[in-house]
Amino acid sequence: MTAHAELAATRIEVELGERSYTVHIGSGVRNTLPDLVAALGAKRAAIVTARPPELLPDLGIPALVLRAQDGEHDKTLATVESTCRQFAEFGLTRSDVVISCGGGTVTDSVGLAAALYHRGVPVVHLPSSLLAQVDASVGGKTAVNLPEGKNLVGAYWQPKAVLCDTDLLSTLPAREWTNGYGEIARCHFIGAGDLRGLPLPEQIAASVALKASVVMSDERDNGRRHLLNYGHTLGHALERATDYALRHGEGVAIGTVFAGRLAAALGRVSEQRAAEHLDVVRHYDLPWRLPAEVGTEQLIDLMRLDKKATSGLAFVLDGTGGPDLVQDVPEQLVAETLAAMPRG
Repeated sequence: MTAHAELAATRIEVELGERSYTVHIGSGVRNTLPDLVAALGAKRAAIVTARPPELLPDLGIPALVLRAQDGEHDKTLATVESTCRQFAEFGLTRSDVVISCGGGTVTDSVGLAAALYHRGVPVVHLPSSLLAQVDASVGGKTAVNLPEGKNLVGAYWQPKAVLCDTDLLSTLPAREWTNGYGEIARCHFIGAGDLRGLPLPEQIAASVALKASVVMSDERDNGRRHLLNYGHTLGHALERATDYALRHGEGVAIGTVFAGRLAAALGRVSEQRAAEHLDVVRHYDLPWRLPAEVGTEQLIDLMRLDKKATSGLAFVLDGTGGPDLVQDVPEQLVAETLAAMPRG
């Protein structure tokens, strides 16, 4: 992986052989899209966007524009089917290109549609939320939800490029900043170091660089890539338990605090290190208490559905040698740790 500054933008290479690509981070980087599309040799493009289409530059080729909706409730197989059918009506081929513009739910569902249509069409992501820029758009994981759980149907499909245009963040509502900072906060405990106090573009670049390094060492989630799920086991359960009223980054923030407490309860870290989890989460003004209306047993039932769990409950937890995936965590200890979490 390499990262360097060029024309006030940062480029981070995700080196995966023939599937390698560049993540561009900076003001106005979306304006490089026409050159990227030309380099791919695409004759037509399908643009799936949750943001106003006029924010994107003219590609100079015929383009189908589909409006998307950010949010977990539209991250479904029905959405993917509808998207693919419109690709077919447009006559999109494997030599054309799909472009996503939106938050993490859009990059997830559009990425899956691109992976499935004609068994794979090139895709370029323009993440327009902080969460999507620091995490969801990078790494090639695409998925949609089932009523039974989050991200249960998906595929690995690496993009041809990711354009993290920081200008697109200027109109985000306050809650979307919170959503993104939840993913940045958990990076503190999986190798990014202390990002507090750095300018936002540097925090984005550090988060992306960390994810790129993990993806390059474990593209298909067979080992080290589990680290990226720090705080996510409880986070995903909280999303489901609240019918997604709690946003992804908010759930991850609460899950990060819980992960620190559970690691301490298992004797993996000190109480001081567990407290550091709360300090980091509170620095970003993130939620850290469990929602009052969500029961402990309900959360445990949902966490049993986590993709990392092969038997019993599994969590990515901090330790003296660094974070690691811990299988078969005793349910009673999980229940006791959840019961000790503040609510409100």
